[in-house]
Amino acid sequence: MAAAAVPVRVCNQEIVRFDLEIKAAVQDIRDCPGPLSALTELNAAVKEKFRHLRGRIQELEQMAKEQDKESEKQALLREVENHKKQMLSNQAAWRKANLACKIAIDNSEKDQLLQGRDSFRQRKSTKESLAESASNITESLMSISRMMSQQVQQSEETVQTLANSSRTILEANEEFKSMSGTIQLGRKLITKYNRRELTDKLLIFLALALFLATVLYILKKRLFPFL
Repeated sequence: MAAAAVPVRVCNQEIVRFDLEIKAAVQDIRDCPGPLSALTELNAAVKEKFRHLRGRIQELEQMAKEQDKESEKQALLREVENHKKQMLSNQAAWRKANLACKIAIDNSEKDQLLQGRDSFRQRKSTKESLAESASNITESLMSISRMMSQQVQQSEETVQTLANSSRTILEANEEFKSMSGTIQLGRKLITKYNRRELTDKLLIFLALALFLATVLYILKKRLFPFL
């Protein structure tokens, strides 16, 4: 009897171990974020654990039927019944966890699909915005190019005007130089004429003085011969 108790105890321990492992695996399925391939792997592991658990329960049930004492037999059969109920509870929890996980994965895939559409729309909107910005930049660059062309043309006209003004100034300067030479020559001529006029006045004065002296001398000789 003592020898039979050892396999019973070992079988019970294995049943409890598989039960705990199944509960942990069911929780992993409930928390599984996906994808479906990961859920499939978890379910395969749970099926394998249920297979071992079912085998150990059958072994325990067989051991119970082989007991000599009716009390021990009934006690083991009650344990077997409890293990079967616990296994059925685990199977129900397993199905619920699978259903919840599949719903979560479906919702996640839908969200990803919607996000993909939103992302596509956003990329499309971004591309349109970039195209519009590029078009605006191109128009701005063309406008700047036109303004620069106008500025260059105005600068060329200004340079041409300055060149014409410079040429006019140079011509006026040459004319001023020519006029300055003429003025200097005129000044010299006027100075020369002034000198000649002074000389002429002096000669006239001397001639007049000589004439008066001659007249006085003649008058003196005729009116006062004795002097």
